[in-house]
Amino acid sequence: MATTKRTTLNTPTLPEDITKDELSLVRSYLLLTFIHKVFERDCRVIGKSGLFKTPQLYMELVSSATKKTSLMLQEVTRELAAHSLKVTTIRQDQRGVEAQYTCRGYVGEMNILWPGFRNEMMLRMRAYLGLNPELSVLPQNPSVEQMALSI
Repeated sequence: MATTKRTTLNTPTLPEDITKDELSLVRSYLLLTFIHKVFERDCRVIGKSGLFKTPQLYMELVSSATKKTSLMLQEVTRELAAHSLKVTTIRQDQRGVEAQYTCRGYVGEMNILWPGFRNEMMLRMRAYLGLNPELSVLPQNPSVEQMALSI
């Protein structure tokens, strides 16, 4: 679940409200930012672990997904700019992810709780890796410890 709240800056004209599509852009930006960092970290860990017989294959798979998220993140960033939207702060705590953004004179905040954020991340990550979302072998509710996220 994501919640948002807005306050106006001191501007001479009253800006229009942020749309659902714009909120979706903010959410996508957050998800892609976290996913990109996770893929980059995983690629480094695979390469350094010494546990894989063929680490280059797994690194290639994860690296390909990293490139996809990078391209998508660039596109979302362009779309944010086209809508006069800017994510100014991203914070995370034990409850979830919080982002502050500005949009046409409004300062807004989006809060997404970990369960929903993690689930959406996993679905998107499976897609970027070319995996079928229905064939997941992971537990349906991974704990915070299983997927430590940090940006």
